[in-house]
Amino acid sequence: MSAEEKRDKGGLNINLLGREFRVGCPEGEEKQLLASVDYLNRKLKEVRDFGKVSGNERIALMAALNIAHECLSQKTPGAVDNSAIRRRIIAMQETVDSALAADQENLF
Repeated sequence: MSAEEKRDKGGLNINLLGREFRVGCPEGEEKQLLASVDYLNRKLKEVRDFGKVSGNERIALMAALNIAHECLSQKTPGAVDNSAIRRRIIAMQETVDSALAADQENLF
């Protein structure tokens, strides 16, 4: 874990496209979250560097669409692990909520 990705009090500081965010992370799931952050960063950079998309919000949306397409393309019908998907969605919601909350604090 780098200095930018340190944990304290149930949260983890992460870095996406050069912006720092604090996200909730259950104890013991730090390694998986950091792997997800690394994967997302690669996808964000791909969209930013190779696409004609500008603006962090549009880059994030296109990366999310690409990741969703990858996930759906790799799944075979009937082989869906709903509990794992539900956990990942909750983790993503917490990340988005934290990012939005951080932006709100900077507005005032």
